[in-house]
Amino acid sequence: MSAADTPVQMIAPPVERDWRTPVELVSLGAIWGGSFLFMRVAAKDFGPFPMVATRLLFGSVILLPLLWRARASIRLSHLWKMLALGALSAAIPFTLFAWGAERAPAGIGAIANSMTVLFAALVAFIGFGEKIGTRKAIALVAGFVGVVVLASGRTAGDNVAPAALAGAAASFCYGLAANLIKRYLADIAPTAVAAGCLLGATLLMAPLGWLTWPTAPIPGKSWLAVLALGVVCTGLAYAFYFRLIQRIGAPRAATSTYLVPLFGVGWAWMFLGEALTPTMAVAGAIILGSVIFSQKSKG
Repeated sequence: MSAADTPVQMIAPPVERDWRTPVELVSLGAIWGGSFLFMRVAAKDFGPFPMVATRLLFGSVILLPLLWRARASIRLSHLWKMLALGALSAAIPFTLFAWGAERAPAGIGAIANSMTVLFAALVAFIGFGEKIGTRKAIALVAGFVGVVVLASGRTAGDNVAPAALAGAAASFCYGLAANLIKRYLADIAPTAVAAGCLLGATLLMAPLGWLTWPTAPIPGKSWLAVLALGVVCTGLAYAFYFRLIQRIGAPRAATSTYLVPLFGVGWAWMFLGEALTPTMAVAGAIILGSVIFSQKSKG
């Protein structure tokens, strides 16, 4: 999961300068970085569809109270939009990352996830006529170079290109969803958007998860990994993220996503023994550097 899963434009409140902000930003980056570790652990035992369906179910249960609290502002048209955007913001990208987790180290998906911010800018430019600016154009080119570098690598002799491209496709879905949510669901509370999109994604994935449920018993460690994915990395992280937005504003809260690749690679090295290859390091530096460059103020 990344901050761009359900990005919503909000007016930034007065910034509180206290110790909570850096601690919470780092914590959120660590949680979302951990999602790639948990996917790597559970993917081979669950398979992509059952793992994503179970993850979404756990996450939706955590966030349902937020949707219920905002029920008075939700119309039937919102529900259809949440169903469609749930596919783009959760069901499809979660499945792509899960598929990639079966085939490549956790760090591959975590690094590819960094492209979300750049894809959001590209979709806004091509689809909605927003100005992109020289800085973001340069960052986009550099980011795509980083994806090519990432896809060219190998780990233990295996080609990681399919997983890297799946991660890039998932990030594109996040970027597309960000633009559509901003335009079509901006009239309801962002926490309700997060909860509604997750619930919509759960309904879409439930039949696929049921039909492809593995016949072999699923080990306890994989169940724990999916429980952590759903409850911590999806449900609680969404609620935590939007609380952070309300206190410090969306732009500052989104900086937590810069830490996701670092934690994703770090957790995988610490707990799974997956090494950071030179190709991953170079690609990560290019992609993350391009994202940070794109966000800097002019002058």
